[in-house]
Amino acid sequence: MKWEVVIGLEVHTQLTTKSKIFSAASTAFGAAPNTQTAVVDIALPGALPVMNRAAVEKAIQFGLAIGAKVNRKSIFARKNYFYPDLPKGYQISQFELPVVEGGQLTIQVQPAKGDPYEKVINLTRAHLEEDAGKSVHEDFHGASGIDLNRAGTPLLEIVSEPEMRSAAEAVAYAKALYSLVTWIGICDGNMQEGSFRCDVNVSVRPEGQAEFGTRREIKNLNSFKFIEQAIKYEVQWQIDEIESGRKIQQATILFDPDSGETRMMRSKEDAHDYRYFPDPDLPPLVISEEWVERVQRELPELPVAMQARFAEQYGLSAYDARTLTASKELAAFFEATVAAGADAKLAANWIMGDISATLNREEKTIVDSPVNAEALAGLIKRISDNTINNKTAKDVLKKMWDSGDAADVIIERDGLKQETDTGAIEAIVDAVLAANPKAIEEYRSGKEKALNALVGQVMKGSGGKANPGMALELLKKKVG
Repeated sequence: MKWEVVIGLEVHTQLTTKSKIFSAASTAFGAAPNTQTAVVDIALPGALPVMNRAAVEKAIQFGLAIGAKVNRKSIFARKNYFYPDLPKGYQISQFELPVVEGGQLTIQVQPAKGDPYEKVINLTRAHLEEDAGKSVHEDFHGASGIDLNRAGTPLLEIVSEPEMRSAAEAVAYAKALYSLVTWIGICDGNMQEGSFRCDVNVSVRPEGQAEFGTRREIKNLNSFKFIEQAIKYEVQWQIDEIESGRKIQQATILFDPDSGETRMMRSKEDAHDYRYFPDPDLPPLVISEEWVERVQRELPELPVAMQARFAEQYGLSAYDARTLTASKELAAFFEATVAAGADAKLAANWIMGDISATLNREEKTIVDSPVNAEALAGLIKRISDNTINNKTAKDVLKKMWDSGDAADVIIERDGLKQETDTGAIEAIVDAVLAANPKAIEEYRSGKEKALNALVGQVMKGSGGKANPGMALELLKKKVG
C-alpha cells in the first residue's frame, strides 16, 4: 500500500519586545534564575495583567506580511492546565478569535529526489500568548528546579494548515517562516535560546483517502535538521504500526536527537481538555484602522517584492534573486557590493559562490564575513577591468579573507596582474602549439575539448597570469 504523509506546523515565535506580554519584567536571555519576574508572572493574588502594545504591533506586522486578516477585535482566553512551571495554573492565550487569521507563505522545496518546486502553504491563524516558565533538571539530584524568567515572555503562535506532504516541505516551510519573522524584525531567530520552536503534527493515510489519519504532535523542535529527522522517523514508525495491525493513538511526543527516535510524552489533549474561557482580567484587544495603516507604511520591503526588484533592477535570474534574499543581511551585502561599484551579476556569483561556501565551511553568517561588501567590490572591479582573471581572483580572495588586506594591495604586492600583452601571450601560445601537435590534430578533427587543454597549457606557461580570453582567440587563429 502507498501512504501519503500529512504535516502541519505550530511555530512558537518569541517576539522581540524588551518586556513581557503582560508585565514590565525584562525578556533578556541569560539572567540568573527567577531574577526577571513580576507579580503577574508569578501569579501573586490580585496581580492584574496589562497588555504590551509592542507585542500587538509585531503581530500586526506579521499578519500584514503574509496577506492575512488582522482582526480589529480579538479576545484573550485562559488555557487551563497544571504544570509546575505555570504559576497561575493557566496560560493566557487566544482561542476563538485570534489577532491574525489566514494568510499564505510561498515555499521553495528541494526534495531528495527530483527537481525543486514552489508551493503555497495556507496559514490558519497566528495568536498572541504568554510563554511558560522552565523546569530545570540537570542541576539537581532527584529533584527539579523551576525558573520563571521565561514565564510571560510574549509569543506569537503561528499555525499552518495541514498541507505539507513530506519532511522536505515541512523544513522548507519552517525556513521560509524563520526568514520572514527575522526579516521583519519581530523575532531574533535564536533557536538555541528557544526564540523559534516548532511543534510538528504528523499523520499518514492511504494514498487517495480524503480522511486524515490520527496525528501525533512532536513538541519543541529547535533546529531544521531535527525537524527533518523527527518527521522521517515518525512517518516510518506510524506506517510500520498500521501495517502491523495496530492503531495510532493521538499523542504528544518528543524527539531524541541522540537516538534519532520519537517517544511518547503524554496522550494528546484536545481543545475541550483545556477548558478555554475568556480571561475576565483582560478586555477585548481592539486595533484601530489608523494603527494598521501606520504599521503597513512602516513595513520593510518584503522578500518577494525585493526578489522582483532584483530581477528587474539588476537583471538577475529568479533563482539568483531568491538566493540573495534568503536573509535581510545577505540582500543588504549584495546591494552594498553593487553600490560600491561591482558588476551586479559578478557580485551575485561571488556572494553565492566563494563567499557563501567559505562562510558555510567556517560556520559563519554573512555578517561575520572578514571580507566586507566594499572589499569584495574592489576585487570584482579588478576582474572586470582585466587586471586579474577568475582563477587568480580566487587566490586573491583567500588572501583577503586571511589577512584583511585589500585586493589592490595583494595584487600589487604579489605581482598578480594579468598578462594582456599580445606579444607575450603569443610567444607562450607558439611554444605550447609546438609542444602539443597531437592536441592540434584532435581539435582539427572536431574535438573541441582539445582546445581547452591547450588554453590550460598556456595558462600554466604564464604562471596563471595570461588573459584566458586572449589565449583562446590566439589559439583559434593559429590552429583554425
